[in-house]
Amino acid sequence: MDKKELLEIVDALSQQVNKAAMDEIEVETDEFRVKLTKRSAVTPAVQVQPAAQPVQPAAVPAAASGGKFVKAPLIGTFYAAAAPGKPPFVSVGDKVSKGSVVCIVESMKLMNEITSEFDGTVAEILVSDGESVEYDQPLIRIDA
Repeated sequence: MDKKELLEIVDALSQQVNKAAMDEIEVETDEFRVKLTKRSAVTPAVQVQPAAQPVQPAAVPAAASGGKFVKAPLIGTFYAAAAPGKPPFVSVGDKVSKGSVVCIVESMKLMNEITSEFDGTVAEILVSDGESVEYDQPLIRIDA
């Protein structure tokens, strides 16, 4: 069965559900299963959701203002190590060089290696492993 045939069946079933007193039709074959449900008149077709509040980047501690920061270049998930069970790329107290990998930010199933833009010592890791991060959010503080 191709996509066109499946869409024709769904369209025909939709018309039947709309005409019928029943609220649901389900068709199942060896190849596929289609289930159509009619919304009752009580349920609104459009539900209004309150606007989402913009996510604010994590506040940088006042004591941390003296260092330089490795920031998230994109929105995603922060990972301190290459894989679960592997050692982290960096820990507090480690020396880093410009261009060395300090973490990974996963975005849309792509693992993006994040590198340090400067030489120094890792003073603080500002996010937890597996935490969601925003664009330009400070991830790691590096002291010269």
